[in-house]
Amino acid sequence: QVQLVESGGGLVQAGGSLRLSCVASGRTFNTYAMGWFRQAPGKERELVTGITRTGDNTYYADSVKGRFTISRDNARNTVWLQMNSLKPEDTAVYYCAAAGAIWGEVVIARERYGYWGQGTPVTVSS
Repeated sequence: QVQLVESGGGLVQAGGSLRLSCVASGRTFNTYAMGWFRQAPGKERELVTGITRTGDNTYYADSVKGRFTISRDNARNTVWLQMNSLKPEDTAVYYCAAAGAIWGEVVIARERYGYWGQGTPVTVSS
């Protein structure tokens, strides 16, 4: 099992940046592919970005490509989401999630993510 705790959300003006962090408990962090999801009011939770167990491959939703960067440090049990050039439509609660995966696999399907953090809210003002 793994427990995930996110931090770093807040209020930022459009064009600004935020860096979200997600710290995992346990000694098996490197056995999980990681993902960042977001859920805006009235909308479904969507995958924003994912990363493999070793960090050698990533996936980004089209809406965030070129603006967001996911990274991880397995020695620190941490995954980050660097968000630049933020837009009002990025406003949402952001969730960190973990999925069992094979080497080199980025997990896209939401149902494969078995562990979730509590979420951290991001608000981008125009």
